[in-house]
Amino acid sequence: MTCRERFRALMNFQPCDRLPIVEWAGWWDQTIARWHTEGLPADVVDRYDICRHFGLDVYIQGWFSERRPGCPEPAHHGAGIVASMKDYENILPFLYPRPAINADDWGRWAEQQKRGDVALWFSLAGFFWFPRTLFGIEPHLYAFYDQPELMHRMNADLVEWELGVIDEVCSVCTPDFMTFAEDMSYNHGPMLSQKFFDEFMKPYYQKVVPRLEERGITTIVDSDGDITVPAGWFEEAGLDGILPLERQSGIDIAELRRAHPRMRFIGAYDKMVMNRGEAALRAEFERLLPVAKQGGFIISCDHQTPPGVSYQDYQLYLKLFREYAAQV
Repeated sequence: MTCRERFRALMNFQPCDRLPIVEWAGWWDQTIARWHTEGLPADVVDRYDICRHFGLDVYIQGWFSERRPGCPEPAHHGAGIVASMKDYENILPFLYPRPAINADDWGRWAEQQKRGDVALWFSLAGFFWFPRTLFGIEPHLYAFYDQPELMHRMNADLVEWELGVIDEVCSVCTPDFMTFAEDMSYNHGPMLSQKFFDEFMKPYYQKVVPRLEERGITTIVDSDGDITVPAGWFEEAGLDGILPLERQSGIDIAELRRAHPRMRFIGAYDKMVMNRGEAALRAEFERLLPVAKQGGFIISCDHQTPPGVSYQDYQLYLKLFREYAAQV
């Protein structure tokens, strides 16, 4: 099977020749810097060249910024650039660029996808994530109470822009899947209630997701932390799946599969065991393989491979990954 055929079969709970062997998020720059001192060729620096160097399945990602060049920057990480409706309207000239895609890149990627060499995906901001980037982390949480009108305005405008982005992308090709960036959970669960999800997020997902589904694009929520409880909220909103399923937050992929038998999942491999030797690596694959055999689940590092993992550690991880990938 080709890389693309393998992805589509597994995500549709169909038989495939083996599990995909993929690093969905790439690597930390510190990890790559370390590996360049340990055996990774110095000229192998591009994310997809690194994939090919290791013999991984290649999943090419496009990301679209909601901001134009020159948009005001926050004073520091976690700070905002909007505190009122007036502020928001003042920065509108710097938001929602058109066109949003680089046609040359997408044309080149579409040819690779057509050959089956890659699975192609793209990312959009979710309806928790985007207002947070404008308000700032703490003011965003207060805004659910103090500025609901502005919160709805931001997400309504984002919907209109994202629908246009989808049309732009699909005028070139139809990606295989996409993710909504959210990060709305931490290690003890979601940062908002289902009531607020239903009021401030669900209506906007229900405008965008059908446009993706009618094109056959799998829709996946990208949220760190413990997503166990809100998984059902996203499923009710029409989304297909979740990544990266961080083990350190307590996520149990077997429990998620039992609760959501038709959802798709990517990730779940505990990155914290990747430098602990063969026995620990095997135990983690043994934990995940029974769920992977059911379909709809692609094993991958539950975020980026950290710099504590040596080049040799990673090669052992991939050797075992190939062994277990053949067992489906």
